[in-house]
Amino acid sequence: MSEGLDPAIADRLKRNPDGLVPAVAQQHDTGEVLMLGYMDDEALARTLATGRATYWSRSRQEYWVKGETSGHRQYVKEVRLDCDGDTILLKVDQEGPACHTGDHTCFDAGLIS
Repeated sequence: MSEGLDPAIADRLKRNPDGLVPAVAQQHDTGEVLMLGYMDDEALARTLATGRATYWSRSRQEYWVKGETSGHRQYVKEVRLDCDGDTILLKVDQEGPACHTGDHTCFDAGLIS
């Protein structure tokens, strides 16, 4: 557990075997689902402390602040934990596209039916 994360919050989190919790980013004013990332205790603590969405990159094995290199920042308006404690919802103000492909959301091109 991160020293910066409130123990009451940390106790509610149900992490996967890698210590991660899925985090869904949603546009705060429209409800549009933007992307899915992963957070550990430290990423959540950083997000809560800075108001900027911070995730754990499973591929690079490092923390990343959304928009730090692209300029497509996520300013966090609200953070919620689902009833089971196994998913985080970030209500954000998205600046520019949310997806690394340049699409507005990571779900723009994935229509299945």
